Amino acid sequence: MNAQRLIGVVLIVLALAAPWFAYPVFLMTALCFALFACAFNLLLGYAGLLSFGHAMFFGIAGYFFGYAVKAWNMPPELGLLAGVAGAALLGLVTGVLAIRRQGIYFAMITLAFAQMIYFFCVQAPFTGGEDGLQGITRKPLLGGLIPTRDDRVLYYVVLAIFLLGYSAVYRIIHSPFGQVLKAIRDNEQRAVSLGYEADRYKLLAFVLSAALAGLAGATKAMVMQFATLTDVSAAMSGEVVLMVLVGGLGTIVGPVVGAFIIITMQNYLASFGEFVLVIQGLIFVVIVLAFRKGVVGELGEWWRSRRSTG
Repeated sequence: MNAQRLIGVVLIVLALAAPWFAYPVFLMTALCFALFACAFNLLLGYAGLLSFGHAMFFGIAGYFFGYAVKAWNMPPELGLLAGVAGAALLGLVTGVLAIRRQGIYFAMITLAFAQMIYFFCVQAPFTGGEDGLQGITRKPLLGGLIPTRDDRVLYYVVLAIFLLGYSAVYRIIHSPFGQVLKAIRDNEQRAVSLGYEADRYKLLAFVLSAALAGLAGATKAMVMQFATLTDVSAAMSGEVVLMVLVGGLGTIVGPVVGAFIIITMQNYLASFGEFVLVIQGLIFVVIVLAFRKGVVGELGEWWRSRRSTG
């Protein structure tokens, strides 16, 4: 058994055993944000598109899920599909208008859309305004076969959803479509000269990223049983950027590591109160200075240099 397979087996065992040694809700929250970070990394790390408003897909999917389950009495499976479909549709509308711009202009258009969605969620009657959409019932899955009131049982459902989304990102990245995205990211003019319609590829990547972010947001609403304005705020869009940069931009595992680092910090440093932001800032400065390519990126570089000299 080679090293990669051994690491894979160890990670699977840890993932299966985790809810018996750690707080399941914390683990589920971290998995939701890990999927959100993977979705954002697909856009920035592999398509080269920086979005300052990606939280709108994450947050609006939570509202769609909550309203479908609470007001329309839909099963959670259909609620998740409603969240993904709503985020994908919003991603299509946003992408059509933003994708023709590049660099900071693209980022500012996404930020503008995100702010419009934020104020829409503040004013819309079905979102609950500043109080959020609360009281989302945890309904059993698959017609009652999988009860979700037990946090440990729900953890394995969330783990399966995360693995599904992570596998989708992995497959996209390693497909011919993903290779074209990398070519567009590295040299768009050359890709266009080879006959690829760059805007179509970037639009599809944007919609796929929005849909996966929506899956993460809808799953978080299912876990927490509410959807709030925090999930559609500009701060959340900045947070997912930070997760990807800390873990390693353009790496498949980096966003997962970055999400777990940040969620763990938020969870275990909360007792420091107002000083938590100062502590987080210091830790981020250390990470940026010591791991310029992110934690996973730097470890990968170290491993490759070790093998080449060995």
